[in-house]
Amino acid sequence: MATIIYDLECDFAHRFEGWFRSAEDFDSQHGRHLITCPQCGSSSVRKVPSRINIGSNDQSRTVADTPANGAVSAGKPNTVDVATAFVMAKQVIQALVAHSEDVGERFAEEARKIHYEEAPARAIRGQASPEECEELRDEGIDIVALPNLGPDSSSLN
Repeated sequence: MATIIYDLECDFAHRFEGWFRSAEDFDSQHGRHLITCPQCGSSSVRKVPSRINIGSNDQSRTVADTPANGAVSAGKPNTVDVATAFVMAKQVIQALVAHSEDVGERFAEEARKIHYEEAPARAIRGQASPEECEELRDEGIDIVALPNLGPDSSSLN
């Protein structure tokens, strides 16, 4: 299953990414005000042009500052330094955790139900063994392993 990633911005100029199964999925969620800013909770969001231009031949341009005001490497155009990449990864993980349902040990079971349309489509997270993850992938169910954030999802520092 393909994923479309849109750069989004709320009315308060908070920028963030949204991951969707299709353009229609974005339109549907946007129309129902289900997409919210992870910083302020506003559901008044719009698609905006990406700040990152990795494939550019213009060597004078670099990646714009991240929402966390991370720095870019001045010596390497179109690259992000390690500290900025870590901040960006942390923000993505926190957004995924904040916008998904924790199904715990029932992850594989719930993922299958969603995939086979036996349960409502929604973002879920939980625990699964390496064998369960392999079986899900073999069935064509897209999953992503996240680091264990502990009992408090905000503990990723």
